Formats: sequence, structure tokens, C-alpha cells
Amino acid sequence: MEKVKVAQVITRMDWAGSTDIVRILTENLDKNKYEIKLIIGKSKNLTPKNKRFLECFRDNVIVVPFLRREINLLLDLLSFFSLYLIFKREKFAIIHTHTSKAGFLGRISGKLAGGSKIVYMPHGHIFYGYFNSFISNFFIFLEKLAGFFTDEIIALTNLEKNDFLSLKIMPEEKIAVVPSGIEIKEILEVKNKSSPALKEKLGFRLEDKLVGMTSRLEPVKGGIYFIEAIPLVLKRFADVKFLIVGEGSQKKFLMRRARELDIEEDRVLFLGWRKDVLEIISILDILVQPSLNEAVGRSLLEAQLMGVPIVATSVGGIPEVVQNKRTGLLVKPKDSQALARAIIELLEDDEKRKSYFQAGQNWVKENFSSQKMVEKIDRIYKSLLSNESS
Repeated sequence: MEKVKVAQVITRMDWAGSTDIVRILTENLDKNKYEIKLIIGKSKNLTPKNKRFLECFRDNVIVVPFLRREINLLLDLLSFFSLYLIFKREKFAIIHTHTSKAGFLGRISGKLAGGSKIVYMPHGHIFYGYFNSFISNFFIFLEKLAGFFTDEIIALTNLEKNDFLSLKIMPEEKIAVVPSGIEIKEILEVKNKSSPALKEKLGFRLEDKLVGMTSRLEPVKGGIYFIEAIPLVLKRFADVKFLIVGEGSQKKFLMRRARELDIEEDRVLFLGWRKDVLEIISILDILVQPSLNEAVGRSLLEAQLMGVPIVATSVGGIPEVVQNKRTGLLVKPKDSQALARAIIELLEDDEKRKSYFQAGQNWVKENFSSQKMVEKIDRIYKSLLSNESS
């Protein structure tokens, strides 16, 4: 039987939940049924796992050097024509695009190249929380335009689906919901191998309580509200330490704000990009996600699987992956005091943290495995191809 040619298209394979999903799909879709090519731009901040994957898969990787996350009309035009020529040459049965930029350019060029079913996985959206209303409305217009070139949208949460419906971007019959899937066995192995010695290696004492945030340091991730919550927590718990894993345009601003609030340097540690982010999450007492908009937040799933309670904002898809008052505490966004109160509530109650530990593990195992995600996307591919032949 002839294999189905599939293109997975994403701007870059840098550290992000979207790239994990692309890697998982590429590695785990049935190789007896699918011939997969990965089409990407240049990547800079690869996780060790993604780096190994790209090395092993290099014969099936096509790099479009002009394709990048930032808007650049000349490079975007060059990317568009590069993608068009690739799609015309390769004759993919399915072109599966990921995230906004690759999704827009890939869908239109793919449909114009002809002969392919076009799938779009936004991994969240930029309709609010990122830009002012004028720019947000412009991006909504672009999504509506790209919708004419799209056969199926795969949303990670029902909220994401409902946003696409309410904005009349796509009809309901062309939107499927597939929850984000994580690699359960591998993450539990990280948890089982985690050592308290990592605390000491990072400069903390074994008895210190650790509260952390792992994220890109961009305005939409709400890092400023985490920083401003820290002094409020320290008034109640003097032995708590804080750490932030990630890089971004706001890093210097957040460090400066911490100094302005007289937070001592040994109280909050900015770790930058880390290859051992899962190991760091595993030693936390609480993971905080103060986002203004969030598709899913895969670190929330990883933390819950490893028994780390969550404090997060009730935005985007977070309420669908964190069960409020069962696996974590959800608060309204842009509220440092609410974040601080939730952190304090969990630090005060050892039994509550223990109950969230078990509930979080069970919740993620039952609902967010990578195997289930791959199986659901396989069924979507089959449905698209069967509709074409019927």
C-alpha cells in the first residue's frame, strides 16, 4: 500500500509546547501508513530531545531559511514562495501547519499548490492578550482569510474552538478538539530519578520551599505579576525561594522590578534557558503560571503528572487542563495579590498539596497522553482522505 505523504510545517523547533507536539506526531504516527516530512525555519533554542530528534530525522527535514516568527514582509514573501515550490514538488496528501505564521503562509501556499488537504493547529491564538485591539482585529481578519484555504482546524481546548466559532473564522464541522498529549512514561521517569541534590546545585537548601515559573519571558506570560507577588508571600513565609526558568524580551525588566521591590538576589533566581527544565519542575513545591492568554501550558500538564501543585490564571485553555481546587488553584489574571494568596494557601496546607499531588497525576494520565493525541489526529487524517475519495 502506498504511504500517505504528510508535511508537518512549523516556524521553528525551539523550546515550546507546539514543537513537542510536532515532534511527537512525527515520531509516532504509523510509519507503515505515513511518509512524513518536517518543514521548518532556523531554530536556535532546541531542547536536548528536539535536538536529538532533528539529528535522527535530518534526511526528512526541509529548512526554509526565510521562515521565522517575527513579521518581515520580504522574508515572509520569500517563505511563501519557498513553501509553494516545496508543496508543488512534493505533492503531499496532507499539509499539517502549526502556529500562526507557519499556519498562515503554509495554508495559503499549500492550497494554491493544489492536491493537498490543509490542516491547521494554532496551538492557541493571538486574538487577545498579545496586542492592542487594532492589531488583534487585523490578525483576526488574516485568520478569516486563511480559513478559506483550510480543510480542518485542530484546537487543543474547547475554549480555543469556541473562540474560532464566535469570531466566525471557521464553521463548527471543520473544527476538531484534540487535547494536548505529553509523554507520560518518560516524564514519570524524570520524576523518579529526580534528586534533592539539584536544589543544592542551584544554590538552595534542602529544606527550602521552592516556587517556580517556567515560561518565555514575554508580556503575555504575566511574569511581572509573579514578581510582584513574591514580597507578599515572603511576608508570610521567610524560608520560601523562587525561581524563573526562561528567556525573553522582559527578562531585564523583571530583574529590575525585583530589585525595585527589594527582593534579595538569593530569594529569586533567574535561570535562563535550561536543558533540565523537567528536572527543575520535579523539585518544585508549587508551579506558577500567571499568563494573560495561554493555549494549554504543557508545563502545567508535566507538573501535575509529577505531583507538583499549580497556581495559575483562569485564562485560555488553562481551566481545561488544571482542575481548580483539585489539582491546583486558579485566580483571575493581572492580580499579584490573588497569586500571592493562592501560593500562601498551598504553602500553609501540606495535606492539600499532597491531595493535589495524587489528583494531578491521575487527571493527566487519564486525559492527556501523547498516545491518545496521536490516535485522534490519525483519525482526523483518515477522515479527510476518505472524504476526498468519496
